[in-house]
Amino acid sequence: MQQSRTFQRMATCITLLLAIALAGCGGDSPQQAVRQRVAALQAAIDARDAGDIEDLLASDFVGNQGLDRRGARQLAAAMFLRHREVAARVGPVSVDLRGEGEAIARFSVLATGGSGGMLPEQGQVYQFETGWRRVDGEWKLLTASWTPDFVPWLRSP
Repeated sequence: MQQSRTFQRMATCITLLLAIALAGCGGDSPQQAVRQRVAALQAAIDARDAGDIEDLLASDFVGNQGLDRRGARQLAAAMFLRHREVAARVGPVSVDLRGEGEAIARFSVLATGGSGGMLPEQGQVYQFETGWRRVDGEWKLLTASWTPDFVPWLRSP
C-alpha cells in the first residue's frame, strides 16, 4: 500500500513537471527572445568571439559615435587582444515592444578586463539602451547606446 502511494505521487509529480515543460515549449514571447539574444551577446563576449558578436548585429547597426557593424567587430577583436580576460555581466533586462518586429531593451553591464590574474585590472558599469529588429524571424541588434554609470561604491576615495 505504501509503495503504491509513493509510486502514485511520483507519477503525479512527473506528469506535473511534463505539463509545465510542455507549456514552456509553446514558443518564446518576443520579450523572452530579445532577452535570449542579449544573453547570446554576453556568451559571445565570454567566448571572445568577435564573429559571433557581429552575427548578432543587423547589417545597418549603429552604436555610439557612429560605430557600425564592422567597427563593432573590430572594437571587440581589439579588446580581446588587449585583455586576456574579458567579461560582461549583464543585469536584469527590461524589454519594451515597439510594434510587431521592434523592441527596446535596457540593462546594465559590468565590463571587466585584465591580464588573467585573480582580479580584473579594469572594470566599469555601463547603462545600455539597445534597439532590436526582427529580421527573417530572428532578432538582430539594430542600435546600441551606452553611458558609464558611476556607482558610488566603485569610486576610489
